[in-house]
Amino acid sequence: MDKLVEKGKGQFTGPEIQGKKLGVIGLGAIGVLVANAAVGLGMEVYGFDPFLSVDAAWSLSSDVIKARSMEALVAECDYITIHIPLNDSTKNMYNKELFAATKKGARLLNFARGGLVNIEALKDAIADGTITAYVTDFPDAEVIELDNVICIPHLGASTPESEENCAEMAAVELKQYLEYGIIKNSVNFPNCDAPYTGKARLAILHKNVSGVIGAITAAISGQGLNIDNMVNKSKGSWAYTLIDLDTFNGKCHELVEKLSKVDGICKARIVKEA
Repeated sequence: MDKLVEKGKGQFTGPEIQGKKLGVIGLGAIGVLVANAAVGLGMEVYGFDPFLSVDAAWSLSSDVIKARSMEALVAECDYITIHIPLNDSTKNMYNKELFAATKKGARLLNFARGGLVNIEALKDAIADGTITAYVTDFPDAEVIELDNVICIPHLGASTPESEENCAEMAAVELKQYLEYGIIKNSVNFPNCDAPYTGKARLAILHKNVSGVIGAITAAISGQGLNIDNMVNKSKGSWAYTLIDLDTFNGKCHELVEKLSKVDGICKARIVKEA
């Protein structure tokens, strides 16, 4: 058995990561944690995210180098890890052109979404040595048969701790939505947050089309009410608006009735009565 174990070690040889360059595409909650951890492990870390949030920027290590573009990042790094959502604009994001810009011999890790990587382009990149290894937890019939590919089961939230954390997070975010109109981590609607200041608060779900915001502010003005604070966010064809009024009176209920009849508004509700 000892001889067999020693002989088998050769299957698992590989380079150390200390001193190597890691490129992190997507610096959201997970991407920032990965980047910071890699810095701690002695890697030279590059990050790219054109939509970096303020919260993520505050959490990101100052040692992470900002890449000027995705192409510049993949051309520089020995390891590349993807942490972005899958949507119409990111589907097959890692395509033939991006593989062509990738450093020869790079290792690509995808624990975000399988559809982010174009499989036909990946096959060519593995065949010509551009990609030395592809690691993913989104195995499918095509990928699992490729050489130099490590497929693992989709293990997200597969520990007792993560399941408990997910349940707690869902409860907290639902409570925030019901009590303050705050939206976090919705699949279909934008994240929208505004500190509650003790004022009367309206939450309005509407289509992301021109003229709706103007109709909302006109309706508020028409009721003799004044806006103390307003936040509007959009995602695709939907938008969401939180409005704090400087006072609460009977006209607020009349306002909600009028807003509910505005073309493009799907739902308006009073979240808080000051």
